[in-house]
Amino acid sequence: MGQAIYLHPHQEFAVSADPSIDAILVQWGDRLFYPGNRIVKAHTPRLRSGTSRAKAIRSRIEATVRRAPQVMVKVTGGGRGMKAIAAHLRYITRNGRLEIEDDRGVVERGKSTLLDIERQWQFGGAHIDDVGHRREAFNVMLSMPQGTDPQTVLFAAREFAKIEFADHRYVMVLHDDQAHPHVHLAVKAESRHGQRLNPRKADLYRWRETFAERLRERGIDAEATRQVTRGRYRKRDNLWQVKAREEGRLRRGMQSAATNAPTQLGREAALDAWKKIALALANSASREDQDLATEIAEFVKDMPVRRRSEMPQRKLERWAWTLESARTPQRVQSIAERDRKGPEIAR
Repeated sequence: MGQAIYLHPHQEFAVSADPSIDAILVQWGDRLFYPGNRIVKAHTPRLRSGTSRAKAIRSRIEATVRRAPQVMVKVTGGGRGMKAIAAHLRYITRNGRLEIEDDRGVVERGKSTLLDIERQWQFGGAHIDDVGHRREAFNVMLSMPQGTDPQTVLFAAREFAKIEFADHRYVMVLHDDQAHPHVHLAVKAESRHGQRLNPRKADLYRWRETFAERLRERGIDAEATRQVTRGRYRKRDNLWQVKAREEGRLRRGMQSAATNAPTQLGREAALDAWKKIALALANSASREDQDLATEIAEFVKDMPVRRRSEMPQRKLERWAWTLESARTPQRVQSIAERDRKGPEIAR
C-alpha cells in the first residue's frame, strides 16, 4: 500500500510504491497536462524531478477525473487608445462606484481616481494617444464558478497579476454581484522596460495554471486542465465574432467544435495517454491506484463525441470496460499485451 501524501486542504492521495508506474505517469501525464511549448515563469506551477513529478501528475489526474472546478482566464479585448481604455475603466468600475486596485496595492474609488489612473497611463512612460492603431492595453477576466468566495478570487487574481504582469501597470476590479465571481484586469501593454505584452496560446495555458495554483493555496478546489485533456472540444468565439453576433452582423453560424487535423490528432493523443495511465494504475498492487484506474475509465466514457469518425465511442467504451473488469494484474497484463499487438479501432 502506498504512503498517503498531502496535496491541498481538500484532498489526499496515495503514492504507488512501484517506480515503474510513477515513470509511466510522468511520461504520459506530461503530455496531458503540460504542453511542450509551455513557458514557465518563476513561482508558477511546474514539475520537478523524481517522485514529486509523479505526485504532481497524480494530483492533476485525480482532480480532473472528479471534475474539479475549472478556472477561466480570458482576454476579452483591449484599448487601441486612451479613450477606449478610459471607457473600459469606467465600465468595470461602474463609473467609479466600485473599488479599483492598482499594481502598487492602492485601493480607491470615484471618478477622480479614474482620471488620475488615465493620466498616469497616458503620460507615464510611452505616450498613449487618445485614438491609436495598436493595442495599448489588454483586458483580462479571471473567473470561478458560482459559490466560490469572491474575496479569495480577488486574492488569487492579485497574486496572479504580481507574477505575470510584474513589469506592467495594471488595475483590477472585483465583480461579486453576479453568479460567477470574477475579476477584471486592465494591463498596460508596454512594460516599464519598453517591452510589449503579446499573449499567445502558451501564455494563456500558463495564466490558467498560475491562477488555479493561487486559488489552491487558499484552500479552493481549482484546476486548469486543457479542453483536449478533458475531452471538451468546443471552439470559443473570437471577440469580433461575439460582438458581430450581438449586433446581428455575423452571417454564418460558428462551429461548435474544432475539427481541423491538428485538433483531431490532439484528441487521439490525449485518449491514448489516458489509456496508458489507466492501464498502468490498474496493473498496480495498490487498491488506490486500481480505484483511480476505474475512475479514469468512467471519466473517459463520459467524454462527448461529436462524430464517430473523429473519436469512435465504441473504442472508448471497449477499453473502459476492460479496465473496469480487470481487477487482477494477470488480467491487466493480458489486456496490455493485446493492445501492443494491434489497435482496437482496427477490430
